[in-house]
Amino acid sequence: MRVAVAVSGAGPDDVVFVEEAERLGADSVWVAEAWGYDAFTPLAFLAARTSRIRLATGIAQLGARTPALLAMSSMSMQELSGGRFLLGLGTSGPQVMEGWHGVRFSAPLTMTRETIEVLRTVAAGERLVHDGAVYRLPLPDSAGRAIRSMAPPVPVPVYLAALGPKNLALTGELADGWLANAFMPETAAAFLEPLAAGAARAGRTVADLDVVVPVGVEFTDDEEEAARRHARGYAFTIGAMGNRSQNFYNAAFERQGYGDDVRAVQELWLAGDRDRAADRVPVDLGRRTNLLGPREVVAERIALHRGAGVTTLQAKLTGSLDERLGTLGTLLELCAEPAGQGG
Repeated sequence: MRVAVAVSGAGPDDVVFVEEAERLGADSVWVAEAWGYDAFTPLAFLAARTSRIRLATGIAQLGARTPALLAMSSMSMQELSGGRFLLGLGTSGPQVMEGWHGVRFSAPLTMTRETIEVLRTVAAGERLVHDGAVYRLPLPDSAGRAIRSMAPPVPVPVYLAALGPKNLALTGELADGWLANAFMPETAAAFLEPLAAGAARAGRTVADLDVVVPVGVEFTDDEEEAARRHARGYAFTIGAMGNRSQNFYNAAFERQGYGDDVRAVQELWLAGDRDRAADRVPVDLGRRTNLLGPREVVAERIALHRGAGVTTLQAKLTGSLDERLGTLGTLLELCAEPAGQGG
């Protein structure tokens, strides 16, 4: 099982951490994009400071760039990094897309499919002609011409952050990897069944995808405290993201058996009672979506993830630089052990 790391940017501490993570053996580093820093610029800097570790957007927001610009940035990253770039994509949500980017969140599934199609046309060095429902290139009745990229063709692996069944099926059909947020190995079927159905449409299986699960990692003797603290952190996700009728995370938790819980948390949050909302989050959400506890407990959780088909654990680490590297080193040891011994 591979181990990845996540950082929020390319500040001095992030750069040293990634350099050391590469030395320890981490497979990839993922940089997020919300409404602070973009994902590509920090990765370009990290490409110049590293030589082996793969560099991934985790995720770049669909609709924030034209598909052609997304392809251009991805091809630039492949050139700068010597082919180490992975393009992680996600739809974000209406609050960010319509409030921050000014882009209608009206057809995210179609936008995802067409963006990948355009990206692959450009990256393959083909002349760009696309007659889709969201993107029509060249624009009809315009002076636009079908253009071929000036850059040489290069493969760009695509990872999708998908939560809903239709988006999961699309991921199985089109993507090279899946970024599996809100994933719990105990209820993996809620995700893997639609993922497998989509993969079958393309004549392949889930095993053909890199399944990347983001997890907080803490080695501690007080597993209960850590699980409760991580569970409380979900109150914002459940209460503030999306809206009362559309929250992709809540829908994913509901499909895993937590529907009554997330509705109660959301009601408390929307009523302004954020402390009670945090207290109401089931502790299992903190425990099962992360790797928390003594070494042997974390090893058991790694084994569960491996058994569910997870191929990469993306570690989200906290603490000082030495603390993060120490945790990463132990995690790498556990993931390197043969199945049945350490995970």
